[in-house]
Amino acid sequence: MFVDQVKAILLAGRGGNGCLSFRREKGVPKGGPDGGRGGDGGSIYLVSDENTSSLAYFRFHPINKAEKGFNGEGSNRYGKKGADLILKVPVGTIVKEECNAEILFDFIASGQKYLVVKGGQGGRGNASFSSPTRRAPRIREEGKPGEEKILILELKLIADVGLVGFPNAGKSTLISKISAAKPVIAEYPFTTLVPNLGVVDVDESMSFVVADIPGLIEGAHLGHGLGIQFLKHVERTKILAHIIDVSPYSGRDPVRDYQAVLEELIAFNPDLLKRKQILIANKIDLLTGNKECLDKLKDLARKENILFQAISALKSIGLKQLVVVLADILKTQKKDSSENRAI
Repeated sequence: MFVDQVKAILLAGRGGNGCLSFRREKGVPKGGPDGGRGGDGGSIYLVSDENTSSLAYFRFHPINKAEKGFNGEGSNRYGKKGADLILKVPVGTIVKEECNAEILFDFIASGQKYLVVKGGQGGRGNASFSSPTRRAPRIREEGKPGEEKILILELKLIADVGLVGFPNAGKSTLISKISAAKPVIAEYPFTTLVPNLGVVDVDESMSFVVADIPGLIEGAHLGHGLGIQFLKHVERTKILAHIIDVSPYSGRDPVRDYQAVLEELIAFNPDLLKRKQILIANKIDLLTGNKECLDKLKDLARKENILFQAISALKSIGLKQLVVVLADILKTQKKDSSENRAI
């Protein structure tokens, strides 16, 4: 089950109570306070794991509690610390506080660890209060409560290239051809109900990640179709690849399709227009003598100064050239980023 946003209640463990005890042993004429300290409560950590792909665990386990600390005992025995709770989240998870939507942490790489709530401190036993002037203290502390937080966990997939376009434009077919991803493919709208990720191997030294975003339609920002619930997954992408059906059998206007998707992107987040864009005309294998749709899309790309590639994902036409173009864009962006950091 793909779950990309959940509410989670995390409760750290309470500290154990300190012990009130006095030493009494046969043959020992002088006793004294020997109450040990309580153990600290367990804390809760979130850890990003590359093998975890969804926040589904929290859908079924919304409340998570760490172990409380054990109470102190006589003979100056300290209570055992409560066990920490470590919860795995996918790479790309953003941790927010529910009360003010403040971002507490952003998991951008595998293996990152974040302390969410800290366990309560264990209370001191009466041995800790002993002094030359207070030889028989009858004082002990209770353990302190652990921290509690109500969080919103939001997953934004990390990909280099985001495939956007109308349903049945061929996004799933494309990602299945250029990567090892195996999305559901069928000849009906909204076959893809969740985003799919695929790793594209360019050569021995380079690969990049492509995300197939479920199809948009006009009015998606108003909740039509699948709405914009998955558009947050393109916010981290470096390239927006518009997949457009140019076959004469679709009955669609490719220019209008591009403009409609662009309007939905702007309605969701205007900053998405700052991403590098490429127009990809798909299903050219179905073109016979009529190439009007293809020519219209070429003219649009030239007018808007956008990169253009013509392919047939199904027949694997033009896919090698497309992968090379995408790789070159990413290499250029990486080089520019490195130079800017150097300055």
